[in-house]
Amino acid sequence: MGSSLPPKEANLFKVIVKSYETKQYKKGLKAADAILKKFPEHGETLSMKGLTLNCMDRKSEAYELVRRGLKNDLKSHVCWHVYGLLYRSDREYREAIKCYRNALKIDPDNIEILRDLSLLQVQMRDLTGFVETRQQLLSLKPNHRMNWIGFAVAHHLNSNALKAVDILEAYEGTLEDDYPPENEHYEHGEMLLYKISLLEECGLLDRALEEMHRKEAKIVDKLAFKEQMASIVLKLGRFEEGEKIYRSLLFMNSDNYRYFIGLQKCLGLYSEKGEYTSDEIERLDALYKSLREQYSWSSAIKRIPLDFLEGDKFREAADNYVRPLLTKGVPSLFSDLSPLYEQNGKAAILEQLFLHLEQSIKSTGCFPGSSKKQPPSTIMWTLFLVSQHYDRRGQYSLALAKIDEAIEHTPTVIDLYSIKGRILENAGDLPAAADLADEARSMDLADRYLNSECVMRMLQADQVGLAEKTAVLFTKDGDQHNNLHDMQCMWYELASGESYFRQGDLGRALKNYLAVEKHYSDMTEDQFDFHSYCLRKMTLRAYVSMLKFQNQLHSHEYFHKAAVGAIRCYIKLHDFPSKSVTEEGDEMSQLPPSQRKKMRQKQKKAEARAKKEAEERNEEDTTSGTSKSGKRQNSRPVDLDPHGKKLLQVEVPLLEATKYLKLLQSNSAKSLETHILSFEVNMRKQKILLAFQAVNHLLKLNENNPDCHRCLIKFFHKVSSLTSPETDSEKLVWNVLVAERPHISQLSGKSLIEANQSFLEKHKDSLMHRAAAAEMLYVLEPDKKLDAIMLIEDSKNTQAMGNDALVPVNIWKLEDCIAVHKLLEDVFKDHGSASRWRARCAEYFPYSTYFGGCCSSAVMCTISNNTHSPPENGIAACQDAKTVDSHFLNGKLHGLKDLKIQ
Repeated sequence: MGSSLPPKEANLFKVIVKSYETKQYKKGLKAADAILKKFPEHGETLSMKGLTLNCMDRKSEAYELVRRGLKNDLKSHVCWHVYGLLYRSDREYREAIKCYRNALKIDPDNIEILRDLSLLQVQMRDLTGFVETRQQLLSLKPNHRMNWIGFAVAHHLNSNALKAVDILEAYEGTLEDDYPPENEHYEHGEMLLYKISLLEECGLLDRALEEMHRKEAKIVDKLAFKEQMASIVLKLGRFEEGEKIYRSLLFMNSDNYRYFIGLQKCLGLYSEKGEYTSDEIERLDALYKSLREQYSWSSAIKRIPLDFLEGDKFREAADNYVRPLLTKGVPSLFSDLSPLYEQNGKAAILEQLFLHLEQSIKSTGCFPGSSKKQPPSTIMWTLFLVSQHYDRRGQYSLALAKIDEAIEHTPTVIDLYSIKGRILENAGDLPAAADLADEARSMDLADRYLNSECVMRMLQADQVGLAEKTAVLFTKDGDQHNNLHDMQCMWYELASGESYFRQGDLGRALKNYLAVEKHYSDMTEDQFDFHSYCLRKMTLRAYVSMLKFQNQLHSHEYFHKAAVGAIRCYIKLHDFPSKSVTEEGDEMSQLPPSQRKKMRQKQKKAEARAKKEAEERNEEDTTSGTSKSGKRQNSRPVDLDPHGKKLLQVEVPLLEATKYLKLLQSNSAKSLETHILSFEVNMRKQKILLAFQAVNHLLKLNENNPDCHRCLIKFFHKVSSLTSPETDSEKLVWNVLVAERPHISQLSGKSLIEANQSFLEKHKDSLMHRAAAAEMLYVLEPDKKLDAIMLIEDSKNTQAMGNDALVPVNIWKLEDCIAVHKLLEDVFKDHGSASRWRARCAEYFPYSTYFGGCCSSAVMCTISNNTHSPPENGIAACQDAKTVDSHFLNGKLHGLKDLKIQ
């Protein structure tokens, strides 16, 4: 480096490099300017100056200097390396890899460049290239431990675990007998555990077990060692030995569920589906009774039997489990018991048990069969539990009655208000739920969880402004949106996006959805620093686990929601183009030329003014936050589009939707929603075969789903209306569809009308299936609109015991009824039937603000303010009018305070 310079300037060049490495950027710039004063076209110095400026956030100058330096010295590996570093800093990894490869053509044995290249290759999952680069590094520096480990990990990631084992054994062969030294015991032990996990992965279990026995003394992490040994012994079928190990693990931690599962497997008493014979249940019961005597303090030992016991034994075990927790006052008790509601018969037993406990405490002050008086709080926590039980069963009136009784008993317990808000949310009264969450928040203003729950309720009620003011109470001073974005507060961004989408503000909705997508991109980038760190610190098992997690990152629920929301926004933009794109152009063209010119000038001036103000603010931040090294600190780019208006200016919305659709198809292929959106997008793009592929995926996943039926009928109805094929490609598509249709069982030998009628007969008792059949009848035969509406209106909300409920429960769900109302209003465009449906559902859901139920806050708001019918998620307009001024952030219930059960 700097070899073409005289000695004085060559030393200055070394100062530049050292200043860059130590982050003394001003010093580096000074040295670079001193060289360039004498040699203004020295390529390597220009490149290093550009790299230094890049670290000072002067990117445009940096790129210009680096390109100029490269132009002046194309055969310098330093210039190519610096160019790659510049691209790497901007996450242009593919371009950076090209630059590194060009640098290696000039200096093939440069270890720094090879190391940087290997980091990019594993980041981009170029595993074949990663193996080659790591092999080259090992051959250049075989006495470096990190090169051996990196080469082994590269082969493991490239699906060659056996080769990785051979490499690790070859590395061990280079070590002295007394290795490792005292300060490297843990790192060496981690490497040995990694090697054992590789042997287990290859199926070489005997060899893995032998290795564990030989190297036990050198492994520091004894807990991981025991867990690994238990896993291997279990796989080898040595159940007695495995039982001893799992029992010793339970002695160390008697609340680890994985240890109990391992012990059950060793005893032959484990079922993935949780289904056991009566003999197995008796043996399991005996096992856990013996364990309970040994570990009386363990809550897991008391809770696990509830999953497999049945009948009277289940009731007795549940009774013993619940009583001390009610006395102690554990708010999370119902969350702990809620999985039991999925098992037949247990919900009814729990209901009987809870009511029996409640009655006994109310009448005697004691639990049934006990003479010990309970503290006054026990009845309150029992009512708290019973209210959540009724909420889970959909019996909202009973749930509210019980929670009101608990509040009357002890009005100072915050959890009661939170749960009442949750009940009202499930019952459909979102504004009242938000008010109760705000009341709970105001009782403890220092509790972040209560604040977050309150914000969520407000967003669900479309009170976005109030939600923002509440959320900012727990952010740093400054711009609340940027703070929430910096904290990667995805639940907030998703809830905000959904609220804006419901209100028709697509710009802000997209802004929030794309912010979530940005977080996932940042998470992908965050792994970069760990590629060298983990190899150096030898945390190999955690590193490989992290890489596997990163491979599945975009299948996470939050990303799925954000991608689905963004696609729906783009579909809506395609169906109803933004005014700024279409109508404004028409309005402008209707103006006289002089006025049109003035309008354009005004717009340009406004844009220029906003840009200048943003740049000035940015410059102020830069000067105020610059360190001695010249690096800008805590600088945040100004958001020039806070309301997402520019996001609406996309020329081809479906092209943007396709980007996110591809991510969903590769990461959420088992989700119905993914393929429904694929169908919607591709039908609009006239991509017939891709739409047909989506239909096939839907039928494989769930052929009885109402939305799958809609897509199937819509697709073939659309195909039947197309003109006869003319081009070769059209004929090919047509031939594929003709060949595939007979293989679809729903359409085999049937017309679309017959297939729709068959679907209706098969699912005649389901509201959503009847609605789907009615909609398709209207699509196929528009003249039968009244018949289709009658299909919906003739649906019966039959009362069912619903998983052994003691009281009959209506089987219709609130969200399904809302979807049907929208269908009648938006698709059938029949306001009479929509009004009748609203009135009918108001009786079924008396707390629903959407339907204006008699017990909802919507009725109170309408009576007092004479407002119009509420929007989808309640009476946001009415709430905001009263709330922002008088209600504000102290959470007083005001009018809703006296809301009682009718």
